[in-house]
Amino acid sequence: MRRTARLLTGTALAVAAVGLASPATAYAGEAAATGALEVYPSSVVPGEPAMVTTAACGEGGSAAGDASAVGAGTFPLAPDTDAGGSVGRFEVPPSAQPGTYEIVATCGGSGLRVTGDLVVTLTSAREQVYPKGSVKTGVGGALGPDPVQTAAGVAALAVAAAGGTWLLHRRARGDGI
Repeated sequence: MRRTARLLTGTALAVAAVGLASPATAYAGEAAATGALEVYPSSVVPGEPAMVTTAACGEGGSAAGDASAVGAGTFPLAPDTDAGGSVGRFEVPPSAQPGTYEIVATCGGSGLRVTGDLVVTLTSAREQVYPKGSVKTGVGGALGPDPVQTAAGVAALAVAAAGGTWLLHRRARGDGI
């Protein structure tokens, strides 16, 4: 028992030490400032447009984008006066297959290369279909699809409860069964 406790304590301390030694995770807004390429929306269906932004090229910098991994080819990134980075747009071709694709941008002045991921799916989150109805588990439910069966089940339970109560009452009085 002590050995297990020491092992668990040592593991917990090691994990805590690694967590303290590693740098803090950047927020989404800070990711562009550190040189990442942000793709919006991150998940698209074939035929939809996508937008990329980055602050890696500096304020007023331009870049060349490459989405040929998904079949969209190259596209320009122009300076964005509002965000202080570069922004570009491309359309995912209708023939794109589901999967994760790497989108690349190369800064014009420095040649710095930044990447981001684009996920292509068959259904978008806006069109997602949610399940309806009951789950067929074989256990049944209080409000099943057939009200006649539900009423019969409730009646059977009421008869069983009344009969059990009557038998217990007779036994308590000493009348026997």
